[in-house]
Amino acid sequence: MTADPVKILMYRHRALCERAVDPLEIAAGLEAHGVTDRTAARFRHRDVFSLAEELYARVPRAGQDTSADAPGPAEREPGPASGELPPCRAVRGAVQLLPGAVCAAAVAAHESTAGSTTLVRTGVDAAGLLLVVLALRLALRSGPLRLRRGAAGSRTAVLWAGWTAAYAVYGDWLLGQLLAGGPDLPSAHPRAAVASAVGLACALAPAAGCAHWFAVRGRRGLAASRGLTELAARVRPLLAGVTLVFLGAMAALLAAARLAFGGTADGWTAVPAATALGVLLFLARLLAVHGFPRAAATGIGTAAALEALAPALVLAARLPGLAPLGTPVAALTGAAGPAAVPAVACTAAALGLLVHGLRVLTGACAHPPAPLAPAEAGRP
Repeated sequence: MTADPVKILMYRHRALCERAVDPLEIAAGLEAHGVTDRTAARFRHRDVFSLAEELYARVPRAGQDTSADAPGPAEREPGPASGELPPCRAVRGAVQLLPGAVCAAAVAAHESTAGSTTLVRTGVDAAGLLLVVLALRLALRSGPLRLRRGAAGSRTAVLWAGWTAAYAVYGDWLLGQLLAGGPDLPSAHPRAAVASAVGLACALAPAAGCAHWFAVRGRRGLAASRGLTELAARVRPLLAGVTLVFLGAMAALLAAARLAFGGTADGWTAVPAATALGVLLFLARLLAVHGFPRAAATGIGTAAALEALAPALVLAARLPGLAPLGTPVAALTGAAGPAAVPAVACTAAALGLLVHGLRVLTGACAHPPAPLAPAEAGRP
């Protein structure tokens, strides 16, 4: 180790230090490059923040105004002054509303084909499903739910999310049929949980709003904090609060969807099950947006595995000598209905992601500075 070990980091991360507007931005960059408190100890500092403070003090800014009155990236918000026109924000808001609107229109189109041939109804349903998927893809690739630049989305997570969404729509019917000894194929006609489907699609809008609020407040907490411990103390109640807000919005949307499209036959556990799934998907996307896609995929995959386990056990119980395997599922559904299975699975997975988020979303690297708007990108 040289007499001045910090010089190594000064040269290695000079670009990061020159453009930083506060020590916590450097701390975020160091954490993103794998520098931990144990690594900081090798450079004679108690933690990453202490090391970042020295780097910030020793490396001059690259032509930036470092006065106390100069706003940093954490304080910038899109708006007309930064080159973003209000209509653009309105368009992005409309994109988040698009999945719910398209899903509701697809349901209405399906109902309008009553009495038509099977081929016509199948074509209408397929077109509606395709449009809903395209609307969801558009909403997730823009606005606050968009992944960071350079972050690779997990195809496995997409598959698990698709499974949980499909189970929310058809899983209760399928499990009920299996428990009754069916389904009698090919004469069986699947019954979709329409209210759950519409409610989940409409939840994209409040999810985007909550994600934006959390990101803005998190960056403000990063700018105002004097250390990583203080930052964690600021972010934890933000995450808990935004989760509760989204949970309330999700429950309200599902209640409204049940009034508009029916759904009382689905049982009283249908709303808690769909609400738990919505919260699970929201927390998973929030973790992925803030740099933790693997944890997001693990959470959704856990719920999908638990949901798949229930019908698998019921089918296995039909084999000679394996009847006890179906007893837990039969007891659970007998007490609370088929929707109890996704309710338990998604609630357990969502709680796991929330606990994990309370730990990892409190670090500086989880709250990078907001990207510069086009008008500011060319400024020195």
